[in-house]
Amino acid sequence: MTVGSGPRGRAVRDVCRGYDVTSGYDMRDPYSLPKIEGWERDLATFDLRGRKAVIAPTLGVAIVRPEVEARVRAAGEQLARDAGLELVDVPVQLPGLGYEWALANLSQLLRALGDRWPACKDRLTVEIAFGLHIAEDQFNLAMMARCEEARTEANERMAEVFDSVDFIICATNPDVAFEADCYLNQQVGGQRVGPENNGALTIPANIVGNPAISVPIEPLDGLPVGMQIIGRHHEDQLLLDLAHVVERERPWPIVAPGSPI
Repeated sequence: MTVGSGPRGRAVRDVCRGYDVTSGYDMRDPYSLPKIEGWERDLATFDLRGRKAVIAPTLGVAIVRPEVEARVRAAGEQLARDAGLELVDVPVQLPGLGYEWALANLSQLLRALGDRWPACKDRLTVEIAFGLHIAEDQFNLAMMARCEEARTEANERMAEVFDSVDFIICATNPDVAFEADCYLNQQVGGQRVGPENNGALTIPANIVGNPAISVPIEPLDGLPVGMQIIGRHHEDQLLLDLAHVVERERPWPIVAPGSPI
């Protein structure tokens, strides 16, 4: 259901090298920023002590498996001790960005498919092909207005949290990985959930533009669990330093157990 492009990092230093190589202003990208030098050089040099964080595994919007939530809370508390963070209790209640936003996002897929759609529908997953048909039939100006309203609300809600804290610590996904032959997961720990729950934890930072990083924590049922740390705009380096603390204190495997090296 989702596609990601760009570099992936198995270690925090890998991510820093990616920033060193790819970041910087490009006149063809109106959202690009002036280049910052020394991402790898400056790793682990920022003082994190006394900065404030809130642990909000669900972000107030997602249904998260209780065992995942417990692991995120434990790992967040350990990170606070290791980094000298001050944990605070502030309300975190981000809005859901569901049906309308999902349909609007399909416009990018339609653009990429070009004149191959709809002849190529049988080469797509049933859910994606169905979504494109629904979007073509139902997406309208009123839906677009609701998308903009939700985006604005997400901006305001996120800003309200960052008025009080430097970091939000939450789960990366509501549950461990679902079966490979499941196209659209609608189960969390045996509980029925809506399809929008799959992205409820990661979509907000993407929509609002806050930097976020996911780090591995204690596995569950032999499967990986991720802890996501969201930071203020333009404070990516602090997130990298926090991730480096986790990696230093509780190193994670570079490859999945049992994988060929």
